[in-house]
Order: sequence, then C-alpha cells, then structure tokens
Amino acid sequence: MSESKKLYRKNKITVFYDGMCGLCSREIEHYKKVAPQDIFDWIDITKDPETFEKLGYSKEEGLKALHVKDADGSIHVAVDAFIVIWQQLKNWRLLAKFAKLPVIKKIADFFYRHFANWRFKKLGY
Repeated sequence: MSESKKLYRKNKITVFYDGMCGLCSREIEHYKKVAPQDIFDWIDITKDPETFEKLGYSKEEGLKALHVKDADGSIHVAVDAFIVIWQQLKNWRLLAKFAKLPVIKKIADFFYRHFANWRFKKLGY
C-alpha cells in the first residue's frame, strides 16, 4: 500500500494536488509546514491517481485544478479548494473570508482558471 493510501482517512480534509507543478508543490509544502497535525491528508495525484479517480474524477481533471474533499465528504475545486485549506490555517483564515466575498471570488476564479488552463496546455494533454 502506498504511503498516500495509508494517509487517506475519513473525517479528514484530503487535498489532491499536482506534484509535478513547481508552484503548486511549493505552496502545498508551505501548507504542510503550517497546518495543524491530523487535519489534512495530502495526495499527489501524479504519484497516486487511483485514490483521486475513486472519487469519480480523471487524473486530467486533477491536473487542471486543485481538489479538496472536506471532512463531510464534499468536493471543492479550484479557489473553493484553497478556501477550505485556508480556513484551517491560523494565519490564513482572514484570506479565506476575503476570498469568499462574491466579487473577490469571481476575480480569483477567473485568474485561477486562466493560470490552470495555461499550465495544463503546457503539459501536452
């Protein structure tokens, strides 16, 4: 059993990220350092696509955008996924509240999708 499959547990927030994306990996590594213990499971879908695919998504969908499965089992994608993460991090909660404001969320979604689509095209899929 892979290390990520051992970590995948119920009632935790599971973050599915693209470990081949340098920017994504650096950001996730930062979150890992500042996150409280036992709140998150971190799944690099480039190393463990099966765990992500069991949720009904393709590896390509995971490479296009960050996905988070919250403690209740709901899936959050892109900016919504970041908000779930930030809400759990002491010095990031204010950013989560700010990002949830309708106008800010719309702008953040636009820029995130633009970056994610540009990066995905570079992968050659």
